[in-house]
Amino acid sequence: MISRSLTDNRSKLESIFSDCRDLVMLPWRYGTDMKYEALSVYFESLAEPRDQSFMRNTLQSMAAQPLCSADTCMEQTRLFSFFEQHGASINDGVVIDDFQHAEAQLLLGNVLIFLDGWNKAIMYQANNVKARPVDEPSSESVVKGPREGTVENMRTNVGLLRSRLQTSQFKLKNVVTGGKTHTNVLYGYVEDAVPPHTLAAFMKRITKAEEMEILETSYIEELIEDAVYSPFPQHRYTERPDSAVAALLEGKIIVLVEGTGSILVCPGLFTEFFQNSEDYYERTIISTFIRLLRIIAFFIALLLPSVYISLSTFHPELIPTVLLLAVLDTREGIPFPSLVEAVIMMLSFELLREAGIRLPRPVGSAVSIVGALIIGEAAINAGIASPIMVVIIAVTGIASFSIPQYAIAIALRLLQLPLMLLTATMGIFGMMIGLLWITLHLASLKSLGQPYLSPLAPLRLGQLADTLIRSPLTLLNRSPRRAHNRNNPKQSS
Repeated sequence: MISRSLTDNRSKLESIFSDCRDLVMLPWRYGTDMKYEALSVYFESLAEPRDQSFMRNTLQSMAAQPLCSADTCMEQTRLFSFFEQHGASINDGVVIDDFQHAEAQLLLGNVLIFLDGWNKAIMYQANNVKARPVDEPSSESVVKGPREGTVENMRTNVGLLRSRLQTSQFKLKNVVTGGKTHTNVLYGYVEDAVPPHTLAAFMKRITKAEEMEILETSYIEELIEDAVYSPFPQHRYTERPDSAVAALLEGKIIVLVEGTGSILVCPGLFTEFFQNSEDYYERTIISTFIRLLRIIAFFIALLLPSVYISLSTFHPELIPTVLLLAVLDTREGIPFPSLVEAVIMMLSFELLREAGIRLPRPVGSAVSIVGALIIGEAAINAGIASPIMVVIIAVTGIASFSIPQYAIAIALRLLQLPLMLLTATMGIFGMMIGLLWITLHLASLKSLGQPYLSPLAPLRLGQLADTLIRSPLTLLNRSPRRAHNRNNPKQSS
């Protein structure tokens, strides 16, 4: 509890926040002959109380309030009574009486005012942590459509969502994590759109965050996903408010974490990773063609190296004669089998890709492009790799880049090597075994209780209009209530 003694409160704060050089404790006086003591406390790294004009908007303006006469309005007992009865209505102040609550408010960037002789404190919002402005997200650039992206400030992100989803059915609930971070986590949904069983499963799992240190949205993803060791992502991310709002209308749940610019959308289904917000801003035939192109790119990125190893090692009779002669000519003098050649080039490509990401942006793009050209040419001249293998690895990498969601591209990179090993051992038969294992895994996978391959397996014909193809908007169901029926397995069966 907060003490009536201002000295005790100050000593307690100094003990709790010892060695915190950014803590400001500003003593001042008020009342007749300035005989009453007060203390303003805040972190200068989090708050800017000068912009709030506390003295002018609170204590000095008390004379304008009709609660007392001009010569007694600053008396201490009347001042306490005003704040307790009116809830510190001036400048949105809040009266608090718990010291732990006061400590938490300080760490949130607010200002506390302690008055001597009063066992309560007045809290004012003054958080002013600098954040980057709203700008186009770099990970989801589009030709058409809105160019606003989420930022690290949660209040800004919620405002971007509210401005597009102006309905009372849009609910936001708060979870405060434990430990030392006390990170603020929000999850939102459209009440009549989200399936009840999905929401119940999510709320049961999100409670785990209350006992953990949460620093980023991906921490929440691992807490609520069904299969932690699966290479396939079971939730997706977005930095675009329009994409988040579209997901909410389709019955999804979004998660926002203070200090993180990306929004977690759950559950994530397999077919949704091939969709992009720009699909709905282009004409139907163009969007459908692009989606089919992404699906083709998925299979190219997954299977092309394995297909080449199989054909060149076990089944050369399946290659046209002219092409076979060209392949044999380029492989002449290569000391490694196709598997080792493919692994060397694939690892080199992955190293270049990681180097391009981790290096500073002006240098990274130059290193990745020039490095790929130099290493590819040097590998061919040195006889380590054939030109056809360099082309295959390059096409595989380009195909993985064409998939909108980066998480699914990482899954492909993890699955390439096991498929190549199976193919090098058993040929086409080994590759089919690997594909069968992947298909069985996807069919058994669930995300918050929903089948991962839905609506392909189990097959739901009514939902296929916006999966592999993009039907005209006049046929797509965008009503929240109907979206709920569409996502509810019991009602869609």
